[in-house]
Formats: sequence, structure tokens, C-alpha cells
Amino acid sequence: MGVLLLTAFLLTPQAGLQADSQAGSQVGAQVPADATRGPGGFPAELLIQPGLPRVDEMVVLVPSVPELADRLRFVHWPGDGARAARLLDAIERRPALPGLPSEVPTAAVFFLAPDGAIWDALTGGQIPEWGAGVAIPGRRLAVIPVDQGGRGSLADRDRTALHEWAHLGLHEYLSGLRIPRWFDEGYAQWASGGWDVREAWRLRLSLAQGGAPPLDSLNLAWPSDRASAELAYLLSASAVEFLIAESGERGMAVFLARWQDLGDFEEAFRATFGLTTGSFEIRWVEHVKRRYGWILVLYQTAAFWLLAGAALLLLLRVRRRRDVERMARLRASDPPDEPAYWEGPRTPPIGGFTSERATEGVTEVDPDAGTR
Repeated sequence: MGVLLLTAFLLTPQAGLQADSQAGSQVGAQVPADATRGPGGFPAELLIQPGLPRVDEMVVLVPSVPELADRLRFVHWPGDGARAARLLDAIERRPALPGLPSEVPTAAVFFLAPDGAIWDALTGGQIPEWGAGVAIPGRRLAVIPVDQGGRGSLADRDRTALHEWAHLGLHEYLSGLRIPRWFDEGYAQWASGGWDVREAWRLRLSLAQGGAPPLDSLNLAWPSDRASAELAYLLSASAVEFLIAESGERGMAVFLARWQDLGDFEEAFRATFGLTTGSFEIRWVEHVKRRYGWILVLYQTAAFWLLAGAALLLLLRVRRRRDVERMARLRASDPPDEPAYWEGPRTPPIGGFTSERATEGVTEVDPDAGTR
């Protein structure tokens, strides 16, 4: 997920759009662009993007929720109606953005790009191939690729739509102001449902090794490779989460309103939270190290499993050696096996055989003596 700031294009109206309104319009019906307006007048010119291929196949979804009917449209191409409907439903269930007025964004269009040609036409081809979505606040649109959307879970796809919706809302509310990239991404992560705390071990490990960039450095250049970008998202999301934990959602709303009024991020930050962003970063790093300690790091990393496997093998080896020695001692103390009854003892026991002791002093009698 990400945000790309581009200069707004000069748009010219075109006809030939299709409208699919959940309020009752027939899917695929050929209608003029103005017919896609909501009751209050959705700016249909947002649907027209210069150089966009396959315009005659576009299908427009109109929200069924009254509060979004004038503010949001989802555009897809044949075969992707179910995906578009689900993403639209995700925003319909959570239209309000935390800390912002309920009416923002006032107008936005989501394009579900089915192929690379449409994706490049909408984004200028400047988005990494691993990106799950992009918001372009200057043109009040967001683009989500179909192929990327099909990879994650349904919940991940929903969060992508909410993430880009949050970008559009934040930039519209703070129109014309410079928004630090870490705050921009962190707010969108928080507004879309938070970040995966199971990834906290990566953040803790990077901070401990000194591999995590300072927050202000993310304003200058956002990483382009996937691994570094994922770490940057973790940094941003956890920083905003810590800010919310310290001040609450009400504190965020006050900060955003003050920021809009003063026009300066640093000044509004100090006035609302009572510390500079530099001091905040120090406290945030301490919070991460304290909350996501080394136990979590060891549990989540491959090093833990290697150490655990080695320890298990060592224990098995020690136990096996102990069992062998114990068995040898037991065998040494066992009495000798009894001889087979038909063989008889090979040497007489002390005192002679039992049968010999029983016949001592007894005169042998001839059985035939009495018959003579």
C-alpha cells in the first residue's frame, strides 16, 4: 500500500460509461456520464481519465449507503464486479475516518485495474510491482490492481481499500499542507484497522541493530525495495499507534484540526502533545523496545528455532547416553538365568545334590528279595 502525489490532470468529459447502481440501475446499461451522479451531484468528471484504455467497457458501482452516494464511485471492468462490490462494501461499513470530519473525502473514485495497461495509464507506471494499491490525492482517485488484490486474504483486500480511502481523506482535509510521509502512512494503517503486531519482532530487531531509519528520513525518500518498504510501514504504523495510545482518538482529532488551522505540522504537534517530534521519536523507540522485547524477537525469528532445535538434539543425546548407562547397570545386577530343567546343573551345589542328601543313611532294598 502506498500514496503517490501527482499533479491533477486536465480532464475533459467523455460519454460511453456504464453505470451499475446498487440502488437499482441495470448492470452494463449504456448511460451518459452525468447519469452516474448521486442525488447531490457526484462530480462525474473524476471518472474520466486521459489516455485510459477500454473506456467503453467501464462499469461504475454507485454506493447504496446514502452518505456515500454523492461521494464515492467504484470503477471496474467486466469480470471483476464481485471484487469491486466487496471492496465498496468494506468502505460502506466504515465510511467515517477517525479524527476527521465525517464528510471527508467529499468525492473519490476507486479504479480496479484488470491489467498492466490500465494500471500504468492511471498511475503513470511509477508504482512498484509489489504494491497492493495506490492513492493519488491530487486527482481524488485510488487504484487497486486485480492481480495483487487476488493474492492476500479477503480481510487484507478490505484493508487495502480502507487504507487508500484514509489517504484520500487525510490529504483532502489538509489540502495544500505538507504531510510527513511517516504520519501519512501511519495514519492510513491505523484508520484501516491497525498493523499486524505479529510483525513487531522485525521492528524491535531493526531498532536494536540500528537498521531502522529515523522517522524524519522517511519524508525524504520512501524505500523502493519491498523489504525496506515493509519496515518503513511498520515504523510509521507503530509510531502513530503509540501516539494514539498516549492521547486517544480525541487527541488525534484535536491535533488534525489544529494542524489545519496553523498550517504547520511541527507547531501543531507541540501545541497538542506538548513535545517536539524529536522527543516523541525517542519516547516511541523506548516504547517499542519495552513492549516488544527480546523474548518476542527470539520467538518469532529463525534463530530461535535453530537454537531450540539444537537444544532439543542435545537433550535427546544426553538422555540416550543416560539410558544406555542405566541399562548396563541393571543388566549387571540381574541374577543368572535358570538352566533348563532337562539339562540339570553342570556342577553340584555346595552340600551335594538335593536327591543325594535325601537318600543318605537309607539301605537300598532289592524289590525282588521278598519273592525268593
